[in-house]
Amino acid sequence: VDGVSLKVKKGELFSILGPNGAGKTTLVRMLTTILTPTSGNAYIKGHNLKSEKSEIVRFIGVCPQEIVIYDILRAEENVEFVAHMHGISNKEAKEKAKILLEKFGIAGRKTWSKNFSGGMKRRLNLVMALVFDPEILFLDEPTAGLDPQARRLVWDYIRELKNKDITIILMTHDMVEADSLSDRVAIIDHGKIIAQGTPTELKEKHGSDNVLEISFIEQIDLNIVKNSLGKIPFVTNSKEISKKGRKTLLISFKGGLKEFIHILQSGIINNIDEVENMKFRQNSLEDVFLNLTGKRLRD
Repeated sequence: VDGVSLKVKKGELFSILGPNGAGKTTLVRMLTTILTPTSGNAYIKGHNLKSEKSEIVRFIGVCPQEIVIYDILRAEENVEFVAHMHGISNKEAKEKAKILLEKFGIAGRKTWSKNFSGGMKRRLNLVMALVFDPEILFLDEPTAGLDPQARRLVWDYIRELKNKDITIILMTHDMVEADSLSDRVAIIDHGKIIAQGTPTELKEKHGSDNVLEISFIEQIDLNIVKNSLGKIPFVTNSKEISKKGRKTLLISFKGGLKEFIHILQSGIINNIDEVENMKFRQNSLEDVFLNLTGKRLRD
């Protein structure tokens, strides 16, 4: 990472959004005392990251991107072991493990955790980070590899945690996840923070109201189309990307249905047979990232 500067408020959910390799995991490893910064410093609840590591680890929980569980323990044994490490009594550890494992749909499993599916292991990983009620919770890609139902389950529980005044720092490359869960977002690329704000602020500052996405079948010259769009006053941006091997044009514009119809009638599509797919949607954090970097989050 390079010159990262962040201030996270108590009780907020702050997301670090960026593509794989942008520096998210390196940053979370430094903030959780696993890596020592080569320069600079950070303070967590007033404690110096470099000189007070033993104090910091007492009140932070970490759900790493790589799954860290004990393969030859059952789910409840994994959770109870972590609880005991944080000074929780045997009775309370069993109660907490039961509640959390039921919440995440992995209670009552009598097999070793090494036999779990990838999604079950990831949910267990999260439960192990939650069992001792951390004041600050670091989540590094917590829903990676989960099916839609399990993903929604994790999202719902994260929202519950927000209501308990727990500070959550979420590392993600999922724009929908960041948009729907975050109080504020920092966008990271090549180790640098390139924008910060609420999802709404970022979309207003670096995007437009709406996006028209057109994928073309024929290998047409989109430069001609973009030149035509440049003459329309409410079109704020147009970018060419490749999507499933097709030339795709993303047209950002201010306005609504009236302006959408005006764009279609402007002559940018000479033959409807040239178009494979057309989508009209509101702008997203991925559009923000595209406007800031010239590339998509998934590129």
